Amino acid sequence: MDLMMSLAQPTIKPANPNFSSGPCAKRPGYDINQLDLSTLGRSHRSNVGKDALQKVITDTAELLQLPEGYRVGIVPASDTGAMEMVMWSLLGPRPVDICYWESFGQGWFTDITKQLKLENVNTLKADYGQLPDLSQVNPDNDCIFTWNGTTSGVKVEDGDFISDSRSGLTICDATSAVFAMQMPWEKLDVTTFSWQKVLGGEGGHGVIILSPRAVERLESYTPSWPMPKIFRLTAGGKLIEGIFKGATINTPSMLCVADYQDALDWIKSIGGVEASIQKSQDNLAVLSHFVEQNEWISFLAEKQSTRSNTSVCLSVDLTSEQLKQFIKLLGEQQVAFDIGAYKDAPSGLRIWCGSTVQQSDLAALMPWLTWAYQNVTA
Repeated sequence: MDLMMSLAQPTIKPANPNFSSGPCAKRPGYDINQLDLSTLGRSHRSNVGKDALQKVITDTAELLQLPEGYRVGIVPASDTGAMEMVMWSLLGPRPVDICYWESFGQGWFTDITKQLKLENVNTLKADYGQLPDLSQVNPDNDCIFTWNGTTSGVKVEDGDFISDSRSGLTICDATSAVFAMQMPWEKLDVTTFSWQKVLGGEGGHGVIILSPRAVERLESYTPSWPMPKIFRLTAGGKLIEGIFKGATINTPSMLCVADYQDALDWIKSIGGVEASIQKSQDNLAVLSHFVEQNEWISFLAEKQSTRSNTSVCLSVDLTSEQLKQFIKLLGEQQVAFDIGAYKDAPSGLRIWCGSTVQQSDLAALMPWLTWAYQNVTA
């Protein structure tokens, strides 16, 4: 008898085996036929197009309960485009503290030092699984950090390390945190994300949230380097307000905008961001219980308090070849797709636990992890 057949195979499979960390699973009950497609084929600058863009901007601000004066804008090229735009537009007048503990944060460090060639840069870094000592952040400096390390599964515990009396700006890459973790907005001057993550939206668009302090910087400082059109947030020394009222810099996909609106409506229907955060935390609890019961699997994040509840990264006691077979088996059985660790991260698994993933699907997946492990180690 084939060895695989001799091992007891679980009988229940996840209803949705999509556990990718981006693009992430669609919301429960998603049906593309339910989208409002009245904007398709229309100019994004028509009244109907601008209204649709303005509505997602307004709904985003209301759901996130942003403070008075904060602006939301839709920009090109996902979270990466949003982060590049703000770094090229805002950095330069003050020293920079760059905090990173995974590949995307390291990428921002590379852009700051190799592309913008800023010289007064202080680096606070840590290995995968750890956080740097954020108490070393200087409130007089601009500070760049990821709220949640998507490729390491390590998040900041809170915003207490950010001074309320800071003179520098905080620039936060929060693409796998917004709508899944509590964000202290008053401490965040610039926040970027993409709706392909926690909301399961389509890729290609980024979102920038600016505080009044960030707007003041934009209107009082002109970078010394040439500014590509796609990065320009000001004109004649004033903020381009249209970006934050639906007049995007380049042509957006109105289909993606309709898809984002569907996700926002769903968040509202389940009880808002608090409910979305709770769903993600409940999902993490399923994995936490499984890890507690099995010695061969562990969290990459060393401290429980910094353990991500979205991009959950796990170490497995397998060789590289065994791990490849482990992931392949789960894909062949159609119980888990796209759960391998990020290419630059330590070998292991990365299972998305954001709110669009059903707790029942994660519970169904756990016995399959055991089955796959038994198969590759038998």
